Amino acid sequence: MIPEKEKADGRNHTAKVKSQFKHNKPARFQQVNFSEINALALSSLPALLARWLPDGIQRGHEYVARNPRRADRQAGSFKINLHSGRWADFATGDAGGDVISLAAYLSGKTQVEAARELAKMLEV
Repeated sequence: MIPEKEKADGRNHTAKVKSQFKHNKPARFQQVNFSEINALALSSLPALLARWLPDGIQRGHEYVARNPRRADRQAGSFKINLHSGRWADFATGDAGGDVISLAAYLSGKTQVEAARELAKMLEV
């Protein structure tokens, strides 16, 4: 939720988040604001999922796809909640609580690397 003062100042939430990432430190030394990146990624989750898991489909409030990390023949056990970003592969037990953990899982990267990649993708 955007505080009333920021609304009055004409600043939006995205601009605030973007401004947090603009400083002169090299990327590897910049702090990563996981909660802000997750919030922005969650608002773009359907588009991100269409990019990462193009053969998936939406069923109610979940996105169901084949898990690209294993030889998954059909969609059904790999699900992502579109409201919370929580995800799980019920066949393997792999699971996570947010969009950054999903990005890290799908790409095989660390949470920090995935967060930075998401921030760049979302132009944060």
